[in-house]
Amino acid sequence: MTAPLDVSGSAAEAHPESVLAGAGKAIQGRSLTRIAWMRLRRDKVALGGGLIVVLLILVAIFSGPIIAAFGHPPLEFHQDAIDQSTLLPKGNFGGMSSEYLLGVEPVNGRDIFSRIVAGAWISLLIGFLATLLSVVIGTTLGVIAGYFGGWVDQVIGRLMDVFLAFPLLVFAIALAGVIPDKGFGLEGNGLRIAMLIFIIGFFSWPSIGRIVRGQTLSLREREFVDAAKSLGARHGYILFREVLPNLLAPILVYATLLIPTNILFEAALSFLGVGINPPTPTWGGMLSEAVRFYTLPHFVLFPGLAIFITVLAFNVFGDGLRDAFDPRAR
Repeated sequence: MTAPLDVSGSAAEAHPESVLAGAGKAIQGRSLTRIAWMRLRRDKVALGGGLIVVLLILVAIFSGPIIAAFGHPPLEFHQDAIDQSTLLPKGNFGGMSSEYLLGVEPVNGRDIFSRIVAGAWISLLIGFLATLLSVVIGTTLGVIAGYFGGWVDQVIGRLMDVFLAFPLLVFAIALAGVIPDKGFGLEGNGLRIAMLIFIIGFFSWPSIGRIVRGQTLSLREREFVDAAKSLGARHGYILFREVLPNLLAPILVYATLLIPTNILFEAALSFLGVGINPPTPTWGGMLSEAVRFYTLPHFVLFPGLAIFITVLAFNVFGDGLRDAFDPRAR
């Protein structure tokens, strides 16, 4: 045993004011959202991805002013920037200069910077709205299947299997290739954008539906659900007030990971020539046109980089959100 410390003088005296200093302060609890934000804030890579995502959204929203300040109209030809003997851009690096920041396209001389900025809103619009459609359908059917179980779960489960086995790319190519010029009150690229959102979103819901179903199967056995049932709560109240709020985190995480997949799918359709009609600029369409000029690396590089950076930023940010909302993560 050790001898007690020899404390004397003022150090041995108790000071009531120091004991009561924190007595009037309330102890603040931390919600799941606050804890997730603290974890996400420590993940610098995820924050960097989120910052790029925000910048991309701002570029898509304010594409008009950005093009007016730093570029030229995306459909405008600039024959003065093209060597008429070779039909290639004048100058080095594909005609890059203070006037054309990323150079110009061969043959027609359209500004690559302006076309990439103008194509951002189409890719992000289709990616976000297709994801929203998938989340709504998948969440609704997944919650119903997981909560009620039985024959309802069996029917929805087999429906998910059918959609997952469906050759989506082949179907999308076939359907997008026969879209008429007018229909449903829309025409031209407006109709094509709406059809692409429907095709991509409607056939992508089973993945999130299975995730939501699995989470719902776990939640319906929890104590707060049993308590709500014992108090006479109806199924609608339990689903909307007890189950769905606890599903927001996994739905949000999966949505951020599904957006880049949908962006890539739209780019693939545009690359194959069944996406947005030219000359409307899209990243996939620019890559399709650049294939003919494989000797000009800048023509392929910049739209490819736009797709790569966008998909990488969403994936990194989605991984960070998943780690932040995971209660088992340190």
